[in-house]
Amino acid sequence: MSSSYLWVKALHIIFVASWFAGLFYLPRLFVNLAMVQPHSTAERERLLLMSRKLLRFSTLLMVPAVLAGLWLWWVVGIGRGPGSGWMHAKLVLVFAVGAYHYGCARLLRSFEQGQNTRSHTWFRFFNEASVLLFAAIVVLVVVKPS
Repeated sequence: MSSSYLWVKALHIIFVASWFAGLFYLPRLFVNLAMVQPHSTAERERLLLMSRKLLRFSTLLMVPAVLAGLWLWWVVGIGRGPGSGWMHAKLVLVFAVGAYHYGCARLLRSFEQGQNTRSHTWFRFFNEASVLLFAAIVVLVVVKPS
């Protein structure tokens, strides 16, 4: 194994974990936003600012995570060839994570425009989706079921 492979693999893991950290916390901010009282403008603005910054930070982390993953897949050949069904399943889940990330951006826009109609309870359940996606991806990568 070349040292560049190990560096890219390490960076991929770091960026993926960091990206998910943002996806774990952003919906938690949405829970708090959904609970803000209508007259509490300062609290709402503070939570919106935190949400915008976290979304921007998560998006910036997503890009190198995906690029490093593509490099490992296309250049190194991880998950290609016979017995690579786990990689196909992982890619489907990675697309689902991208859709979840995009969904978070849309939900933030609805808060910014004062158009959120979902309850804090809904956001508590929505918050768990990123954990389930992360767990499924880790299992696929470590166990590599055919």
